[in-house]
Amino acid sequence: MNVESFFSENIKVALKNDPPGAWMPDLPDGCIRLSSGYPDPALVPAEELKGAVARLLDEEQDLPLHYLGSPRIARLKQQLQIRLAERGICVLEEQLLITSGACQAIDLIARILLDDKAVVAVESPTYMEALEIFQNYTKQIISIPIDEHGLQTYRLKEMLDERKRTGLTLPRFLYTIPSFQNPTGTTMTTERRKHLLELSIEFDFLILEDDAYGELSFDKSPLPIKSFDKCGRVLHVGSLSKVVAPGMRIGWIAGESEFIKALEWFKKDLDHPFAQSTMAVYLENTDLEKRLVLLKDVYRTKCTALIRSMEQFLPESVSWYVPDGGYFVWVRIPGVDTSHLLSQALAEGVSYVPGKYFFLDQKDGIEFLRLSFSYANEKEIIKGIRRLGQLISSVYQR
Repeated sequence: MNVESFFSENIKVALKNDPPGAWMPDLPDGCIRLSSGYPDPALVPAEELKGAVARLLDEEQDLPLHYLGSPRIARLKQQLQIRLAERGICVLEEQLLITSGACQAIDLIARILLDDKAVVAVESPTYMEALEIFQNYTKQIISIPIDEHGLQTYRLKEMLDERKRTGLTLPRFLYTIPSFQNPTGTTMTTERRKHLLELSIEFDFLILEDDAYGELSFDKSPLPIKSFDKCGRVLHVGSLSKVVAPGMRIGWIAGESEFIKALEWFKKDLDHPFAQSTMAVYLENTDLEKRLVLLKDVYRTKCTALIRSMEQFLPESVSWYVPDGGYFVWVRIPGVDTSHLLSQALAEGVSYVPGKYFFLDQKDGIEFLRLSFSYANEKEIIKGIRRLGQLISSVYQR
């Protein structure tokens, strides 16, 4: 039997892409994981979530375990509405959709907005899993470079003007991670956020704002692009993965009700009602502001340890952006192919993600790598950077 003959044509095209997660290497035992964009294990509230599960089942018995789940699911939506309002995003119930994490949110948006004729614009570099998702729906992807202040909106305008002048299709939407971007850790300025909104109106495209790291500022959290949106141009995607626990798979989309209705049509009942109910109970009994202060303090300290170690142990030719929040530091090592260097780094017991996986054209990322300070502890961070520095120095000496 020819299994492939049963696949739809668009699936056949999508399956020609690299498999999802193919960029993730097998890590040797004891490896210092500067590659992992995961929360600090000590900050995952396992006991609190265990208590939330017990309270939920004690109070509601089997109800949360059925298809429709607990009435607390509605309460979770209200809790998220309050949280968003505190960040300048005021949405009605029908303008908010709870999803199974941010990736499902991005995939649903791509599903209702993209086809093989649609164009999507992305930052360069950008989150590799978003690239994987978009490539499943269209091959027409345009990259706009970023710098230390985020997306270069003036470069975006140049591209839009040129495409309009030459009669080329304009983007259906632009995907951006404006705050503490993955992979670069950079943050888009308020001026550029407002300029991006102006461009979306002038050239009639939408903005997919991925705000997964937006509350993990080391100082004052920047206002989301959606908070400035008066015309319904922004589909705002958020998640509790970075501030509570990624395995709970709680994300959301905030946008115009017509978009939410279409997204809900395809989401159907692909929910995790038990996880949503548990999260609602957890939030009922948690001072989230106090928790965010703790998260910010821990990640600020770990980021400082990483930056100081880089200053001490990496060759002077190596450069990086210093983030104001989030999980990541973006590093450039001139003249070094970081994907080739990775096998040697793993042999030395330290991991990172080569930069090429964050680019549409992987050649653009050869000299870059992404380091994460979120998962490893401070001693591991210092030890890992020392090992990496010795390795890079030896490469330069060959």
